[in-house]
Amino acid sequence: MAARKPDPVQSALDFERSIVELEQKIGDLQELAEHTRMDLTDEVRPLRELRDKLLRQIYSSLTPWQKVRLARHPLRPITTDYVNLIFEDVIELHGDKAFADDKAILTAFARLGDERLMLVAHRKGKTTEERLAANWGCAHPEGYRKALLKMKLAEKFGLPIVTLINTPGAYPGIGAEERGQASAIARNILEMSKLRVPVISCVIGEGGSGGALGIGVCDHLMILEYAYYSVISPEGCAAILWKNSDRAEQAATALKITSRDLERLGLVDEVVPEPLGGAHGDHLKTAITVRDRILSRIKELRKLPLADLLSRRHERYRRIGNGEDLVQAVLEARARGGRAPEERVEAPAGSTQGAEGEGAEPRGEERPSGA
Repeated sequence: MAARKPDPVQSALDFERSIVELEQKIGDLQELAEHTRMDLTDEVRPLRELRDKLLRQIYSSLTPWQKVRLARHPLRPITTDYVNLIFEDVIELHGDKAFADDKAILTAFARLGDERLMLVAHRKGKTTEERLAANWGCAHPEGYRKALLKMKLAEKFGLPIVTLINTPGAYPGIGAEERGQASAIARNILEMSKLRVPVISCVIGEGGSGGALGIGVCDHLMILEYAYYSVISPEGCAAILWKNSDRAEQAATALKITSRDLERLGLVDEVVPEPLGGAHGDHLKTAITVRDRILSRIKELRKLPLADLLSRRHERYRRIGNGEDLVQAVLEARARGGRAPEERVEAPAGSTQGAEGEGAEPRGEERPSGA
């Protein structure tokens, strides 16, 4: 049964509703012009100009929380869309040879442009039935074991691996824990660091915690402009720190989880621009941009000798977590006026920078650690 197309107005976020209403008016006028053969160019032009002006104004000043909401937008392209738009000769591979076939993880031989590769991706589903089957993209341990088995198969055939990350996090249920959720993710992190083929990951929506890391150890990590990558969701962070998930907006700012924050902190290698108005406004253009970026990176990585490929991958992760660099990056963001209202960062030992001094917030209001 085909997925019912969501209503753009009903799906619109509060800050983009005025844009969607303008687009509907433009569409109505164009439909009227087509049916009546009337020339309504003069009526449509000012509406388009107003729409474009609103798009530039709104999307040039989005808050971190608004970007998180865009990453979760109901119309945002998901793995199924990318598979249909840019991948060819897709042969899905099933099962972990032990327990079950987790539909939250898609594994498949595929062709992208002129490259044969192994695709490993989080799958959320479009219809209610698909979302239930895929557990809204929250994978079980059998999903991560399936992913690792197929990545090892790709290594055997010398195929590059492409992973698409889009999950709120790994499934935290009792059954998943009993079947070794933490162990499965840890094993994937270890084994992916040793894969003898190029690995490229792209965060296309939500990059939630260990659920993302389970297929996210790579040579080159890219992230879409309005996606996020975090150790915890803003709601989860707010609930832990302040016992109130309503403070998720504050947590989103403090966590530094947006694409530009992550790029500045050295946690991602590349930010992939989205069309004006977000990826949900133009699936095809977004997919083509992702395809071209992935193909370009595969060609670059193929030129590296195996020893260099592995050493670069290892060094990439050794650099993450350098406390002095992290503090310096946050201090620089502060100097540019980018700190959160209630953010507090301790400076390195012996430094006179970074302390809040008088008026510092109480311990319970400290800035949570970054992703």
